[in-house]
Formats: sequence, C-alpha cells, structure tokens
Amino acid sequence: MTQQVWTILGVLQWTEKRFSERGIGSPRLDAQLLLAEVLGKDRVYLYTHFDQPLEAEELTKYRGLIQRRLGGEPVAYLVGKKEFRSLELAVDARVLVPRPDTEATVEVVLAALPAEGTARVVDIGTGSGAIALALKKERPELEVVAVDRSPEAAAVARGNAERLGLAVEVVEGDLLAPVAERGPFAVIVSNPPYIPSAEIAGLAPEVRKEPMAALDGGADGLVVIRRLVKDAPALLSEHGALVMEVGAGQAPAVVALFAADGRWEAAMVTKDLAGIERVVAARKK
Repeated sequence: MTQQVWTILGVLQWTEKRFSERGIGSPRLDAQLLLAEVLGKDRVYLYTHFDQPLEAEELTKYRGLIQRRLGGEPVAYLVGKKEFRSLELAVDARVLVPRPDTEATVEVVLAALPAEGTARVVDIGTGSGAIALALKKERPELEVVAVDRSPEAAAVARGNAERLGLAVEVVEGDLLAPVAERGPFAVIVSNPPYIPSAEIAGLAPEVRKEPMAALDGGADGLVVIRRLVKDAPALLSEHGALVMEVGAGQAPAVVALFAADGRWEAAMVTKDLAGIERVVAARKK
C-alpha cells in the first residue's frame, strides 16, 4: 500500500485480492472482519461508509493484521473472538476456534436431555467453553461442568463463562478424572482431538496454528474416543448418553466401538450442515 488516500472500499478490494492470490478460503469475509476490528465497527458500517478514508494509524494496524493472516493465523485469533450459537466467545491461541460443525453436537445433546427440569451435563475437552456455555445459555436450569486438561484453555473457558454471566464450572484435568466422584451425569459430551497424527501436516496453515493437543487424536484419531467409550458408563445415570463429535469418515468406526463394548444401546449418527456424519451418540444400557 502506497501513500495514496485509501478508502474503506479501496483497502478491502486490495486485501481481498491479496488474500485470494494466497489461496485463503474466504478472502472477502476475512478482509472485512479484520478491518471492522481495526475500526471498532461492525461489517454493516463498512458498507455504509465505503468512501471513508482511513487514518495512517488505522492503515498501520490493518497492515499488521493482514501480514499475520497471510502468515496463517486464524482470523478469530486476530480479532480475539468467535461467534458460536449467538454467543460471542473470546478465543486465542490457547484454544481451538469454535466451528459451525459443532453446533450439531449441541443439538444432539439438547435432544438427549429430558425436555424439562434440571439435569447434569459434563463437557470434556471444553476449550473455549463453546459447547458447555451454549447448553447453559439455552437450558439455564442445567447443571453444567466443563473440563479441560490444559490450564490455559480452562482459563479461557472460565473467562468466557464469567463475561457472559453463565454459571458453568470449569475444572482442570484429564478427561473424566476430575469429575469421577461427581456423577451421575445425564449427558457426557466431548469434541475430542480426532485427527489422525499422520494427517496433521496436511491441515490448512490456520488449523496448524491451533493447539496441537486439541487436534491430534493419535494414530487413527480415535485414542481419546476409545477412552470415553470405555470410561463413560461409570459416570452416567440410567440411560444417560455419551455424545461425541468425530472426524469425517470416522462415524462407522466409532459406532463399532460402542457396539463392541456391550454396555451401550445402538449408537446414533447425526450429520452436520455440510452433510458429514459429525456426531455419534449412544445411551447406556
């Protein structure tokens, strides 16, 4: 960018072209989100003030964000937030970026719960707290506990709960261990690491910027899922459910894990908005 006068429209067009040339998947949206962050405005403002010149300080800040995006950092980290089911969650490099796919997981949990009245739910590997906080927001009477083995991730989830005024308890520890004495739960839900180790290197650059411990699911991607299938029955109430998000193509293998265990009713598979089999759930016999 030279010393010419740069308007909102001009700088967005320049940035979109640059992002497109670098193969960034949503160049226009990314350019808009970053500029809206710099200006402290929403995206509608960009359309209604397209001929507004940018100040030198704004251009400098925007250039910095552009370079970081070109370097592979997710937009959500650059703006420090991500919307999930109408909740604005603070996110940074300590946690995975919440994705629309995970809304299917929330829907399955809501369907598995009693239609009314209180119930206890635990979210394993909560990250930013997206699933736990969405459940508490939509069913305030629920008792929701969120677990993460990363103290850094737990701090992000705790901060989101406090900022949003949602009474979700966040505890630290490995999978179900921190809540081993606190059952029974009506639902155990998890978006576990499920990407096979050998596939990590082929992920998009922005995904590889996210916490590796929350991505790498071991040789076949099912290491954590196996542990949950094995350990969850002891902490579930009668006919309680285990709900897990899984990777593309993994649903049949996870259904087979439930069947082989013998303590579960037939597992059910739910597709996400893209038609991918994304969620596998089963009830305790």
